[in-house]
Amino acid sequence: MSMHAVLKHVSAFLPRPSDWKAARRDPRRDVLAGVTVAVVALPLALAFGVNSGLGAQAGLVTAIVAGVLAAVFGGSNLQVSGPTGAMTVVLVPIMSQYGPGGVLTVGLLAGVVLVALAVAKIGRFARFMPTSVIEGFTAGIAVVIALQQIPAALGVTGAQGERVWQVAADAVTRFASRPDFQPVIMALVVAALMLAGARWRPGLPFSLIGVVLATVAAELAGLEIARIGSLPSTLPAPSLGFLNVGALAVLLPSALAVAALAALESLLCASVADAMSVGERHDADRELFGQGVANLVVPLFGGVPATAAIARTAVNVRSGARSRVAAVTHALVLAVIVFAASGLVGRIPLAALAGVLLATTVRMVEVGSLRAIARATRGDALVMGLTFVVTVAFDLVSAVAVGIGVAVVLALRAVARTVRVEQVPLDGGDHSEEELRLLAEHIVAYRFDGPMLFAAAHRFLLELSEVSDVRVVILRMSRVSTIDATGAQVLGDAITRLERRGITVLLSGIRPGHEQVLAAVGVAEHLRRDGLVFADTPRAIAHARQLITGHTQTAEDMTVRM
Repeated sequence: MSMHAVLKHVSAFLPRPSDWKAARRDPRRDVLAGVTVAVVALPLALAFGVNSGLGAQAGLVTAIVAGVLAAVFGGSNLQVSGPTGAMTVVLVPIMSQYGPGGVLTVGLLAGVVLVALAVAKIGRFARFMPTSVIEGFTAGIAVVIALQQIPAALGVTGAQGERVWQVAADAVTRFASRPDFQPVIMALVVAALMLAGARWRPGLPFSLIGVVLATVAAELAGLEIARIGSLPSTLPAPSLGFLNVGALAVLLPSALAVAALAALESLLCASVADAMSVGERHDADRELFGQGVANLVVPLFGGVPATAAIARTAVNVRSGARSRVAAVTHALVLAVIVFAASGLVGRIPLAALAGVLLATTVRMVEVGSLRAIARATRGDALVMGLTFVVTVAFDLVSAVAVGIGVAVVLALRAVARTVRVEQVPLDGGDHSEEELRLLAEHIVAYRFDGPMLFAAAHRFLLELSEVSDVRVVILRMSRVSTIDATGAQVLGDAITRLERRGITVLLSGIRPGHEQVLAAVGVAEHLRRDGLVFADTPRAIAHARQLITGHTQTAEDMTVRM
């Protein structure tokens, strides 16, 4: 590839003037939408930062830095990026095993992977993710996030366990031995306020209202309850001090998992934003590039890996945003809060943030969608259920792998059931009754319908193997929709078995696109050489009759009942 071609390819991912064209329509509206999103994002950024293990500061840094970079370099005009609950689910085990440096290194590597995915134009394949898998792991993530809040909601520190449900169980045991109901009440009140407020006045930021009221109540009552703690009043200076080159190989699998989640969540979020707006259509590969750039830079400032946030993006769209100005404004407002009110933010009780996330998990689950998928087919219900269970019991990456794997197996099983191998009777035409009886006794024609793939290959092998007491078998291939190497190989095995029993095999109607597959596997080469492959079925039947009767007849004299 020439240097000019390389530069052209890279330039396709860079910001362009047309990205900001929509901002000229009504910039004031975009700014107001950005302020609204910032109010909603503040408690979530704090909560997800704490939840990840790196602290509230990391959540704020991620929302600010990733919020700007993903908006500028991404492929959607309406996306809002930052820390998310799904990402914290993946980060918690990384934090416990490798510490803060491991999380930051994983984020940096994930950024590299995302940029590579964008350059390779992988974004277009996200639309093939089964809905049952998406709903299953979304519900699973909600449960995992809720379980992660149990220690903070109970006011317990030091709870231990390899899995999140084990940590939650240990927290409940510790709470039972020394109960303190202050954090429990605070978390439940904040969660209830958010859920009730969302029904009463959906436009008001009840998450922020709940956190403010809880903080004021804790200060006025002098409650001895865990707080966020001190926060710096500026963004930290960028640094690569966390990077341990020797640990890159060990952390690469975790980075791949983080990159996969960031790509999936961002592209799904972009699709949601497009559906909620009019005339918007995101660029999937540019979106991956933008998330990659964001995740390359965020770790330098001590932030956690970022991705697009569906909840914040939805608020952005509903608030009237039309351009990237809204997402940038949201990040700048959060930066002002860090600079001007870090002392006040540090006094927020952890139990209040736990309440915010508990309410968030409830709102994440679309009961109607889950019910619809469960009722759709048994396969969809199975895939969704397995994905949910594996997410809660093990981890998100394993859940997606299991869900996709089972969905693929079920899809192939369904495809296999559509394949038919049907014996087709010969038409009477103008032949005598004696001649027809002779042909029927020695010639049999089979017609294939559907895809001849590995999932269905064994079916027609078994059916053809049962052919007996005939001299010629005609295999009609014109209705084969697609064929893979395994299907071609099995077809070759069936032909070989028939020929070993002294049966002559004729092929008819092979599509041009299928000839290459058959030739690559070495099927039908000897048949072509011996003149036993025909363009259509009438010619094949005419040749079969010649083999049986020794009498020449043109192909037009015989037909096959369709």
